[in-house]
Amino acid sequence: MTELILDVGPPANGGSCIARHDGRVVFVRYALPGERVRARVTAQRDSYWQAECVEVLTASADRVDSLCPIAGVDGAGCCDLAFADPAAARALKGEVVANQLARLGDFAWEGAAEPLPDGGATGWRSRIRLDVGADGRAGFHRYHSDALVTDLSCGQLPTGMTKGLPEEFRAGDHVHVVLDDDGVRHVVSTGREHRPYIVEGDYHATQWVNRRRWQIPVTAFWQAHRGAAAFYSDLVTEWAAVESGGTAWDLYGGAGVFAAALAAAVGESGRVLTADTSRAASGAARVALADLPQVKVVTDSVRRVLAAQSGAADVAVLDPPRTGAGRDVIEALGSAEVPRVVHIGCEAASFARDIGLYRRQGYTVEAIRVFDAFPLTHHVECVALLTR
Repeated sequence: MTELILDVGPPANGGSCIARHDGRVVFVRYALPGERVRARVTAQRDSYWQAECVEVLTASADRVDSLCPIAGVDGAGCCDLAFADPAAARALKGEVVANQLARLGDFAWEGAAEPLPDGGATGWRSRIRLDVGADGRAGFHRYHSDALVTDLSCGQLPTGMTKGLPEEFRAGDHVHVVLDDDGVRHVVSTGREHRPYIVEGDYHATQWVNRRRWQIPVTAFWQAHRGAAAFYSDLVTEWAAVESGGTAWDLYGGAGVFAAALAAAVGESGRVLTADTSRAASGAARVALADLPQVKVVTDSVRRVLAAQSGAADVAVLDPPRTGAGRDVIEALGSAEVPRVVHIGCEAASFARDIGLYRRQGYTVEAIRVFDAFPLTHHVECVALLTR
């Protein structure tokens, strides 16, 4: 396998840094800007190569001993920035977002990712999904591999989250482990050919946001960072700035955390529409928000929901999947003349493309904040306020 000596340049979206070899771009994982490394080529494309750092020859001042004992070039793919000082990692994430916004959104922004309140670099994760190998042992995948690492001591996990799990599960299953807001651990094994099997706890986990209780299936979406749901709810409330009697759309609304916050703002004389394609999430929303008559929960695609609206909204909040909201949805918001949008994105390139689409619809970017909601990894959460 080809090995190269490379001088590492700026960070790229996706967790690598950029180097060059004989004029060819090489994306190098597990390296930091300014380092000189020996790297192993893992993939060769016509226009670029991919590689992974196997030895640091000249280290960056921002390199630290790995904060995740199982991550790295021969380990699990869980924590691809575990070797970077957390403050330096946040600066790198801000640089990546700025680059994507300039390239894909034609928008100039600069800044660093912000830590979430009480958000240390380790022990922040409240839920994981493990896969089970042919030997019945659960583990994390290696990067872009079917191979599993069965040492479960990932730096993202709070102490004891995986302690005492069974040594063997049904081969081919997924194992969901959730440590809920009441401190209860839930372990559920799922597979294609059988019903979920509850190993420990319950199928539903208890989550609290602003004194409201949700019962979320452990297989359904909820923010992975234990502090994220409440923090984003407060930020959305502030930026939405919707008044009593107003109308708000909560699109890709999941279990309705933002819908609850918006409902409190508009009051019983207002109207909140929350929509999501997930039946599990919508079901959780209907139960959690049953006491709020101003909230309507719809299980359908956002595109179809928008097409069915005859009136306008004072604000729309969007939290789409990693692929972003896309042209059809953003054009529909522009056609509906929604004057205020709070847009959340968990993938830098998709977020930047959506910002560009908003701007072409006549929206002005009032503010952008980037959050280090997934410490030890390259992932970020971006939030934008747009008006027109």
